[in-house]
Amino acid sequence: MKYSPGIISVLPLFYIGWSDSVLSPSEMKSIQDKIKGMDFLSYDDQYTLISWTDQKNPPSEETFKSWLDAIKSQSAQMKVSDKISLVDLGLQMAKTSSGAKNEIWDAPKVRKSIEELEAALGVSHQLSKLSFYQSISPEAEHEIEEEKAFDPRAMQSLLDGPYAPLKEKAKKLIMDSFFDISKEVRDKEEMRNLVLDQVKALARQGYGAYAYPEEYGGANSPGGNTAIFETLAMGNISLLIKFGVQFGLFGGAIFQLGTKKHHDKYLKDTGTLELAGCFAMTETGHGSNVRDLETTAVYNPDDKTITVHSPTVAAGKEYIGNALHSKMAVVFAQLMVNNKNQGIHAVLVPLRDEKHETLPGITVKDNGYKMGLNGVDNGRIWFDNVTVPLENLLDKYGGIDENGNYQSSIKKESKRFFTMLGALVGGRVSLALASNTAAKKSLDIAIRYSLKRRQFSNLNEDQETLILDYPTHQWRLFPLMAKSYGLTFATETLREKFAGAYGGSEEMREVETLAAGLKSYASWHATDTIQECREACGGKGYLAENEFADLKADTDIFTTFEGDNHVLLQLVAKALLTDLKQEFNDGGFMAVARHVLQRMSSSVLTLNPVNTRNTNAEHLLSIDFMQSAMTFRSQKLLFSLSDRMRSFIGKKLAPPEIFLRTQTHMVSLAKAWVEAFIFEEFVKKLNSLPESKEKEALRIMLQIFSLHAIYEDKGWFLENDFISGDKSKAIRKVLNKLMRQVRPQAHLYVEAFGIPEVLRKAKIATFAE
Repeated sequence: MKYSPGIISVLPLFYIGWSDSVLSPSEMKSIQDKIKGMDFLSYDDQYTLISWTDQKNPPSEETFKSWLDAIKSQSAQMKVSDKISLVDLGLQMAKTSSGAKNEIWDAPKVRKSIEELEAALGVSHQLSKLSFYQSISPEAEHEIEEEKAFDPRAMQSLLDGPYAPLKEKAKKLIMDSFFDISKEVRDKEEMRNLVLDQVKALARQGYGAYAYPEEYGGANSPGGNTAIFETLAMGNISLLIKFGVQFGLFGGAIFQLGTKKHHDKYLKDTGTLELAGCFAMTETGHGSNVRDLETTAVYNPDDKTITVHSPTVAAGKEYIGNALHSKMAVVFAQLMVNNKNQGIHAVLVPLRDEKHETLPGITVKDNGYKMGLNGVDNGRIWFDNVTVPLENLLDKYGGIDENGNYQSSIKKESKRFFTMLGALVGGRVSLALASNTAAKKSLDIAIRYSLKRRQFSNLNEDQETLILDYPTHQWRLFPLMAKSYGLTFATETLREKFAGAYGGSEEMREVETLAAGLKSYASWHATDTIQECREACGGKGYLAENEFADLKADTDIFTTFEGDNHVLLQLVAKALLTDLKQEFNDGGFMAVARHVLQRMSSSVLTLNPVNTRNTNAEHLLSIDFMQSAMTFRSQKLLFSLSDRMRSFIGKKLAPPEIFLRTQTHMVSLAKAWVEAFIFEEFVKKLNSLPESKEKEALRIMLQIFSLHAIYEDKGWFLENDFISGDKSKAIRKVLNKLMRQVRPQAHLYVEAFGIPEVLRKAKIATFAE
């Protein structure tokens, strides 16, 4: 396709702009206004360019290829250097195509117009320029920024993983001013309306339905959906949570617990937010104890309907996100069929009419202001004998046949209950990812500030010392940073397993255990990191303008969302015990022999002075030592827990009493197991990489994560004779050395998190040097 000189003048900008594959609402209007103001373009040129800014009808692959062919054709006629700007390239190409004597392309007014368009498209940064020149001349050697200890962009690529392109698109979208909420906005009604509009904008981009099948407007990508959620955590957390409630909890329940009739009727409108919904599970009187919820759903055989009822005030659904904006709720209740309780099931219950008035029998009350997340409309909901059609029962795992009898492919009620809850595990996966994003953002702010803020001076120095040069500051921040690096690779594995098991695979049980453990670990990491980073920034960290106030208030609930962390860790421990029991059942005598051998090898290991007292730095920094410590701790805790329970059973203690006596032991086991998993995934990632500066930088993060975990739990390791007192001291000394190695590259480590400055709004996080 042949293009006019006018179009050619801006073609490089459009090529890069659409390489990013997303134009936000504000960008689109600004770009169109810029094009209309370019009086050197013909009407046809303006019409064509504006048609290319329609986010609902993006340029086709054929059009995109024609741009590249035209650029290559024109640039081949002139000597092009990657040092030239995209504006200069476009002007030179336009001049070449229209004849060298055409002076319009030298006019300052024309240049200014194209530069303004470049700014509107957001393609003026170095990375866009570099990727463009690599596209038109891949065989040439293009310049990048000066060599550094390691390349933070290459490191970011490792951290972002397989969903990097999607994360960049989501990031670019929320960087738009449309998604900004002023820190001065504290009225919850105003915040809620702003957030609702923003969620609608995300839905228009197709992000809401991303996990759903293509026939319902989705991309059939549960992994991609979690990547979007993870990225949204860089911005306004209220937007993140409302997005998750609408598309993940409400829509996810319809998709995972419903059948095709429900999908056909509701999924498309859910993904576009035409149907706003909420997830009504938790009750005032029953939080984590979902199995004993009081709300009832009674089947009426005479007219084939279901009556949903809240029998007590405490049975009201509590803390329900989207409660004030929703037209429908997925209500979890005890399903009663023919006077028999069939356990917890989900029923779709309309809440409001077309005028958004609550329907008869529905009571909704605002939860009011909260510690944070005041852009999310949490409320309480009661049902007073509300009747809905039988078809509103989400019946993938259990339903009622034409004769009015209950039927399910899963006969055992307890298995059916846990299968149903397991289908909703995506919320925990997403929260684990988002928690780590919040921690990274806090570290980014605190470390950048610590490279700007000075405090006290040494006798031989003229100026005060940067606070990051103090070892105490390094010990406060670097282990947390290493933990975020480790969590990145562990949660990426969780995402991969979740996406592979999505839809009810046998592997979903493994995902449930892993999600429960990592969600707990990551959300506690977020709260600990945000607090430490706030303190590390002193009084400045207490100012609202520097983000910690909102980060702390908005993410603190993550430790409670999708299950209380202590309860989740007990589920992890139970799963590990079940696996151990299954191993014995399947393996018979050999399983018992393996168990004894493992116990013996661990005992020998602890008593071997070569291992217990070896303080050599090379030994302490070795994968073998760190792996043996992580494995020993988790296995020892598992075996000793199993032995304690077996002993209590022998003493005829009731199961509830055994559980209470071993509860803290279970939590310790789960934490150790999660930390061992993070270590293993970190090692796998490291082993998959060729030697490079990035790999060496990651190796240091692994060493800090592992040795700091051992040192923090040194009491346990000393009690169990895994290390000696001298070895504990040696670990501390090695950690000091590692901290000093990280210090010159600290800004690169946080730069690799890829958090744009427009999303990292803290005023203190601007480098002064």
